[in-house]
Amino acid sequence: MTDFGANLVAMVTPMQPGGALSEPGLASLVDHLLATGCDGLVVGGTTGESPTLTEPEAAELVRDVVARVAGRARVIAGVGTYDTAASVRRARDAEAAGADGLLLVCPYYSRPTQAGVVAHCLAVADATELPVMLYDVPARAGIAMTPATLAELAAHPRIRAVKDAKGDLFEAMTVMASTGLAYYCGIDELNLPYLASGAAGVVSVVGNVAADRTAALIAAVRRGDLESARTINHSLIPLVETIMRAGPGTAAAKAALVDLGVIPHPTVRLPLVEVSSTAAGTPTRAMATAS
Repeated sequence: MTDFGANLVAMVTPMQPGGALSEPGLASLVDHLLATGCDGLVVGGTTGESPTLTEPEAAELVRDVVARVAGRARVIAGVGTYDTAASVRRARDAEAAGADGLLLVCPYYSRPTQAGVVAHCLAVADATELPVMLYDVPARAGIAMTPATLAELAAHPRIRAVKDAKGDLFEAMTVMASTGLAYYCGIDELNLPYLASGAAGVVSVVGNVAADRTAALIAAVRRGDLESARTINHSLIPLVETIMRAGPGTAAAKAALVDLGVIPHPTVRLPLVEVSSTAAGTPTRAMATAS
């Protein structure tokens, strides 16, 4: 848990109209996330629009966030691509930029065999001295990491955690018990059952606007107060619906952050398109419900 934190947010990447990175927006977002209880920031992951970031942009984001965080939280760099050589370069760039850890998605689009998945992940884990969190998200990658693959990868000394967006809770519990890998829920709709089943924390999109609530949820589960945890979880349902179900989470989270005054623009890069507050189901109203 100390490698990555517990209350992690999959940060959006603030952008200016036209698509350039927004340094003021990034600084404001980092300050907001730290103030609302994040102890881990995932930079340049899927929610951060990683497929559209160039390698220099990805490295710049990590450097800027590391400088702004100044040791107050862990900075985890998303480095996974469908190209092993590119993923290795991004991992080394992230290490040089000061990242505390790496988030490595299962190679997408290419649909490699499980042997290919293992070879890919080991190549990236061997490229730096940073701890690695695997990201198992078959809905995006097109394939899943099997329990046997996860067990094999767990033998590597730097592969220490899994962000699970597969949603198979029984499999997650089985792998946790058999490997010692720290599990992080990567599906906001399932944060409570994962935490109650032994997950080390969450990597949350909704946390962009409600990290104080996810922090309270984690704390309630840790102290065994499931009644309070259920109350917090119920209060978050409208916000989870707004961010995760009304459209792409990245675009909806940016719209909500604009509503809060945290970032100035909801700009996303194509093929994503912006959503208005109205189209996103009025994030302001949902956030008020969750407060």
